[in-house]
Amino acid sequence: MILAGDIGGTNVRLALFERLGGRLVRRKEARYRSRELRGLTAALDLFLPGKPAVEAAGFGVAGPVRGGRSETTNLPWVVDQESLASRLGLLQVGLVNDLVANALGLEELAPSDLAVVNAGEEDPEGNRALISPGTGLGEAFLVRTKGGWLACPSEGGHASFAPRDDHEIELLRHLSARYGHVSCERILSGPGLADLYRFERDGSGIPEPAWLTEEIGRRGDAAAAVSAAALAGTDVVAGRTLQRWVAIWGGEAGDLALKILATGGVFLGGGIAPKVLPRLMDGTFLRAFCDKGRFARGLAKVPVRVVLNEDCALLGAARAALENPSE
Repeated sequence: MILAGDIGGTNVRLALFERLGGRLVRRKEARYRSRELRGLTAALDLFLPGKPAVEAAGFGVAGPVRGGRSETTNLPWVVDQESLASRLGLLQVGLVNDLVANALGLEELAPSDLAVVNAGEEDPEGNRALISPGTGLGEAFLVRTKGGWLACPSEGGHASFAPRDDHEIELLRHLSARYGHVSCERILSGPGLADLYRFERDGSGIPEPAWLTEEIGRRGDAAAAVSAAALAGTDVVAGRTLQRWVAIWGGEAGDLALKILATGGVFLGGGIAPKVLPRLMDGTFLRAFCDKGRFARGLAKVPVRVVLNEDCALLGAARAALENPSE
C-alpha cells in the first residue's frame, strides 16, 4: 500500500492507495481538522495506529520544503521527512510542497475531472501553471522535459498584489493600512475573499441584510456565505465581491502564465474553484486573464481548466511516494 497525505491549513487528508493497471486506486481515506491536531504524527496515529504496513509514503504540505523539512505557512507545524520515515518504518518518504503535489496529480486526472474555461491551443513544447486559492494562495508550475513533466514549487502567492484599476488601488490602500505588505494571498484566499467583501460592503453604502449576517454566523465562514449569496443572486454586494475576486484571480493567473510561459495550459485548483465554477466560466476570469496589453492575443490561446477532482493533491502525493521508494 502507498500512503499519501495532503496537509493544508484547514484540513489534513490521508489515504491509502494501491497501484493497479497503471492507475492509483484509493482503498482508505480520512480527513481531520488541522487545528484540532498537534501535528502530522497525531493524524497518522489516528489513521494508522500501531506499525503500518506501507511500502511507500508521500506528503504534500502547505509550505516551502527545504532540506526535507517544512514549517507550514498557515499552521504552526513542523513536518520533517526523517521523522515521518522513522514513524512509518521506511527508509525515506516523499515530502513536497502541496502545490507540487497538485501538479504531480494532474497526470492522474481524466478529462471528466476538468472543466474547460478556455479551450485554447495547447503548445506541445510549453510549460504548465497551477494556481489554487484556498486557506492561502498556492502556485506551482510544470516544466516540460524530454522525460516528462518536472513539477517546481513557488511561493508566488506571497508576491505583492498588483492592482489593475482605481478601485483595486483603493483596495490595496485599505489592506495595506491593516496588514502592511499586501500579497496576492491577502485577497486570493478564503480569508481574502472575506476581507474583500467587507471592503465592498463598507464602500457600497448598502447595509448588510440580516439574513446574510445570520448566514455568515451560522457557517462561521464569511467567504462561503458570500459566495453562495453571490451565485444565488440574492445580494448585490456579494455578487460584486465575487466578480471582483474572480477577476483578480484571472489577472494573477495571467501574470503567472506570462512569467513561466505556460503555453501548455493553466490549471485552477484548490477547494474554492469548483464551488465558484459558474463565475469562472462566465467570462469574468478569462477577460482579466487576457488583459495584458500586447500579449492579450497570446494569452487567449492558452488552455485554462478547472480541477474538479478534490483528490488531485492526494494522487500527487502518492506519485511523490513512488518517486521516493523506500528500498
